[in-house]
Amino acid sequence: MRFLIVRTDIRAAADVDIAVAWAGGGRVRDEIVSPEPRRQVVHAEDREAALLLARALSTVGAVRRGRQRVKVLPLDDAPPR
Repeated sequence: MRFLIVRTDIRAAADVDIAVAWAGGGRVRDEIVSPEPRRQVVHAEDREAALLLARALSTVGAVRRGRQRVKVLPLDDAPPR
């Protein structure tokens, strides 16, 4: 299985928006509607390689300071059923 490793900026959310989402059972961030801005994208052919790349990207200063995050996403190559 192939993997996509993405380093993104974290969008700030106001306290009011968080409270409204929490009270209404909704979400503050919806990645499908409005994904976080991507900074870097890398592909890996297996899980071990993907995790190794994610660990390397996690050493970036902005990630360590909490301004960016690293995501590992599986890419399913199986045909749809």
